[in-house]
This record gives sequence, C-alpha cells and structure tokens, in this order.
Amino acid sequence: MFQFQSSMDCLLTTAGLPLFLVDIVLDVLAAVEFYKEGSYLCLGVLLVLLIGSSVLVQLYSWLWYSYDQFEMRTRVEESAKPGLGVLHWVQLGIYVRCVQSSSTASVQQELYVTRGRTSVYTAAFLNQDLSMLRIIETFSESAPQIVLMLTDFLHALQTIGSLSAVAYCVTTYHRCLRSFLPEKEEQSILSSLVFFTWNLLLLAARIVALALFASVFPCFIFTHFVCSWLLFCYFAWWADTHFMDTVGGEWLYRATVGLIWYFDWFNVVDGKTRTWAILYHCWILLDVSVLCGLWFWKMSWDPPDFELSRRQAAVVWGAVVAGYALGLVLRIVYYTCFHPKLNKDELRGGSAKITSTGPSRPPLCNKRMKKLAENFYSSSADGAEV
Repeated sequence: MFQFQSSMDCLLTTAGLPLFLVDIVLDVLAAVEFYKEGSYLCLGVLLVLLIGSSVLVQLYSWLWYSYDQFEMRTRVEESAKPGLGVLHWVQLGIYVRCVQSSSTASVQQELYVTRGRTSVYTAAFLNQDLSMLRIIETFSESAPQIVLMLTDFLHALQTIGSLSAVAYCVTTYHRCLRSFLPEKEEQSILSSLVFFTWNLLLLAARIVALALFASVFPCFIFTHFVCSWLLFCYFAWWADTHFMDTVGGEWLYRATVGLIWYFDWFNVVDGKTRTWAILYHCWILLDVSVLCGLWFWKMSWDPPDFELSRRQAAVVWGAVVAGYALGLVLRIVYYTCFHPKLNKDELRGGSAKITSTGPSRPPLCNKRMKKLAENFYSSSADGAEV
C-alpha cells in the first residue's frame, strides 16, 4: 500500500527554498567580510566556489530535463518552460525545482485525494531529483567553503550556516532514498541520531584536517586536492558507473563523484562494496592523520601569531583523528543495527513492479535515484552512502 510522506519529510521539503535563500545571504555576508578584511585571495577562492558550484548544479538540472524529454510535471514547470533555458543560463533553474518541490509537498495529501496516486508519485520524483542536486551543491560549495572559513578563522556565523546546510542536505537525501522502500516506515529517533552523528563526525574530522593543513600550507592544499581528485576520478571510471544517459554526462558524474569522495564516501556501484568502503576509509583516516601531523610539525617549529602550545597542538591532532575513528565506529553500529537491507526487486519501482500491469503499478519512477537506492539498500551492497 502506498504511504504518504511523513510530516517531517514534508517539513524538510517545504523548508528547502527558504534555507537556500538563507544560504545565499550567508554567502554574500562571507564575501563582504573577506573584502572588508582585505583577504582578496580568500574572496577570489570563495567566488570561484560559488560560481563553479552554481554552474555545476544548473548543468545537472538542465541535463536531467533533457533526459526526461523536457516533460513538465507541474504548473510551475509549465509556466517556466518557455524560459527554462534562460533561467538555467542565469543560474536560476534550480530555484524552479525548489519552488515546485515545496509547493507539491505542501499539498501532497490533497493531491492524493483529488488527483490520485500519480500526483503523489510526481511529488516524490521531484523531491528525489532536488535532493541529489543538493548533494552536488553541498560537496562542491558548502564543504570547501567551510574549509576556507576555518582556514581564515572567519566569524562563526557563516561556518555554522554552511555546516547546517550540509546537515540538512544529508537529512533530505537519506529520507528521499527511503521513499523507495516498499513500506516506508517512520525512521526511529535513535536511528536518525546515530546516522547523523557518524556522518557529521566523519565530515567534521575531514574538513578540520583539511583546514588545519591549509592554514599552514595554503599552496599545497591545492596540490593535495588535485592529486586526490584525479585519483578518485580514476576509481570512479574504473567502477564503470551508469548514472547519466549520455557519455558526456556520465564523465561529468564521475568527476563529481571524485569531488564528493574528497570529503566523504558515496556509494556509486551495485553489488558488494564493503571492500571499497573499507579501503576508502582507511585511506582517508591515513590522510587525515598525515595532514594533521604536518600541521603539528609546522606549528612546532614555526608557530603563527596566536599562541598555541605544543601540547595543545598535539591534543588537536589527536582529537581530529579520534573523531574520525569514532565516526567509523558509529557507522558500523548504524549498518549493523538500523540499516534496512533488501533485494533490488523489493524496492518500490523494482523490476518486478515495472513489468507488471494493473492499478498497483507506480505511475512514475525516478530511475536515477532508484539506482542510488539500489546501491544504498541492496542486501548485496555495503549501503554506505553519504
């Protein structure tokens, strides 16, 4: 039996547009602060992050519209269709998706009564695409922006805002994947707490390690990123992903996966991925330890203007590494005790349902997000998404 989104799901979806607007305000405030302080290099890096992330998200949005043959599923899309290309060129296409997703989520129960299941599945389809776009934006803008702000020790407001955006993105993405479960039950508070805690611990430790290294070796952080990104892109190509509908789009996706892997694990292949995940986290744990170790070494013989003893620096080093290790422990607890594991055909929109006929057949299935849900929930996979 089809189940509606929970009240929490609808609240998170409806809040998407206001939070996006708040994020823009915080970005502007950060740029102004860098300008006032004369940190023109940081200002330039921030602008590159903001513009690059926006272009990347708009490109994905446009490609997905083209893959769907520009089928407009809501009144908002229909009204924006004549100028859809222009909206994406001026970096406003993503906000069309935000508005339509918020509007459909707020009236989902009414849609089910007046128009049947099709409209409710449409609302889920739109929200699933938007959640993936937010993941892309988070790891191409918010996560690097936090590293930049921690490196420059900027005011806490912008840093907290970016961390909140990351937490919100992980929340909505995970709950969107749960919409593919055959019987979508409310996620327990304890399960949610463990899930978000290990994600935030891993992300925080990784971002702090990068920020510490960048604060003492600002030039080498770019070399570190490029080398790591190229390595991750190679493994994404070796994994032979099949997410996009065109060759060019698939290469763009693999490059994006390489960017996400620089900060956190993201399951992109079907089948047993436990070995992949173990190797990845061992590599990142080693990388975090080395980055913090180099920072400690630099702080020992050439400390900055502010006073920080050798013992305090050692405590910071140990705390960051311990934070990542604790996140891995909680991750194991989550996947052992709380994570549902199913076969592909048990997911809503699985092959068994797609080939069947009758009124129980789902009228609409987001094949892109369904593929990620298969990787996340399949009993043959490790399931370790972001």
